[in-house]
Amino acid sequence: MHHEYSLFEEVPDPVTFCQLRVDAGMSPRSIEAATAGLPRTIFGVLVRHAGKVVGMGRVVGDGGLCFQVSDIAVHPDHQARGLGKALVSRIVAYLHENVPAGSFVNLLADGEAHRLYAQFGFRPTAPGSIGMDLVIDRTTRAAKPVR
Repeated sequence: MHHEYSLFEEVPDPVTFCQLRVDAGMSPRSIEAATAGLPRTIFGVLVRHAGKVVGMGRVVGDGGLCFQVSDIAVHPDHQARGLGKALVSRIVAYLHENVPAGSFVNLLADGEAHRLYAQFGFRPTAPGSIGMDLVIDRTTRAAKPVR
């Protein structure tokens, strides 16, 4: 990670979280959902540049059995500088230091991100298991997958 960037162990505010997801090309999340969910984050990491949040990642879960690495995002203007690797490195260090032995840690890797995660020991679960998702759409009262 370049010296003009700083890593902080904290969670972004809901507006920053939602905007960075969109800026990074990820599926949008509502402010309502972010406001409810972010305080329940087990561990969060931010990257700042000139005081502005340009990268983030977090760990969610039940605190004992299951953990998920989630919301790893770097603003496009700051990609290819090792920020994603720095975020994942700090998260994996946290997991090794704090998670009980035998806990299940998972993540969903978008596109080529699986190459980054593999550097830290993550491996595909298929064909033994397949990741699936369900997003609740309150506008239609139906569940539909995110794409």
